[in-house]
Amino acid sequence: MSSIDLMSLVRKKIKQLNAYHVESLSDEIKLHANENPYPPSPELLKRIFLRLNELELNRYPDPECRNLKQAIAKKTGTLPEQIIIGNGSDELIQYLMQVLCNEGDHIAFPDPTFAMYRITANCLGLNPVHFSLNDNWDFEAQYALEVLTRHKARLVFLSYPNNPTGNCFSEKSIQQLIEKFDGIVVVDEAYQDFSGKSFLKQMKNHNNLVIFRSLSKIGLAGLRIGYGIFPSILAEQINKVRLPYNSNTLSQYVATELLNDFSHVQNQIHSILEERDRVIDELSKLSSIITYPSNSNFILFKVPNGGDNLFNKLKKNGILLRNLNSHPKLKDCLRVTIGTKQENNYFVEQLRKISP
Repeated sequence: MSSIDLMSLVRKKIKQLNAYHVESLSDEIKLHANENPYPPSPELLKRIFLRLNELELNRYPDPECRNLKQAIAKKTGTLPEQIIIGNGSDELIQYLMQVLCNEGDHIAFPDPTFAMYRITANCLGLNPVHFSLNDNWDFEAQYALEVLTRHKARLVFLSYPNNPTGNCFSEKSIQQLIEKFDGIVVVDEAYQDFSGKSFLKQMKNHNNLVIFRSLSKIGLAGLRIGYGIFPSILAEQINKVRLPYNSNTLSQYVATELLNDFSHVQNQIHSILEERDRVIDELSKLSSIITYPSNSNFILFKVPNGGDNLFNKLKKNGILLRNLNSHPKLKDCLRVTIGTKQENNYFVEQLRKISP
């Protein structure tokens, strides 16, 4: 019987990592994961059920995701050969690092931001570096460029709007990075459907720009569909490391159908934005809470000296938020995803009762 020290085989950098953790309970109001609270349209669900009889689930999916790429190209005004489909945007983050970076190279991002940039870099033996955001959750281009230059960074990731702060960074600062950084600028537009802001058109003038987007935030989180828009020459290289059949048949079909008939989703987005503004207004009435502006489908707020306590009380009352207290710049901060009107009403009602 074999008995070896398995941990001695694990890389040192992996031992030092903490897994990306998302709390999940069965019966709570889930306002923690930045999902669309509304289900797909009845028409789309009906088409899915009818199509299930025809899908050849015993066969591998289309490895090139041709129909889905055509739908994305039509919606974004790009070319299918520029598009890579990922099992969520996380997969695309990894591919880009694999293609552009050798072990020990540096990648950069603002701080605080989406945790997977750092986690993925560490997993691949890269060195993540950051430039801190100011009190308005923004950055100065010159400061960022100094960090990128000093560390000879190969990549910089900009979440736009930024997760978890919810705001869009200064367009001028991002533009300066695109124009002056001698590396790849990834503008991660996972929440673009809510902000209405994009750097996509800039790709015609700058070949160091990559755009990421996601369908997880607008109704298909369970199918894990992200996509990247790359310069064509870079997309060719990404395809060399992309896992075969990385997007399944059902995900491809449903995503294509949703994009080709987007009106129902657009109505849901409009409802979410109306609710976001209403919830911000309600939160701003509570003197014990600091509420930050949002360009997304979630709101960051701070409960001075009481973030953990409020999080636990809300959880006890069946409301799950995202607790960000572990980050030094986000001490006592919570993030709430915009839910349905009923869910939001209950959240605000409980907040009024138990906030310090």
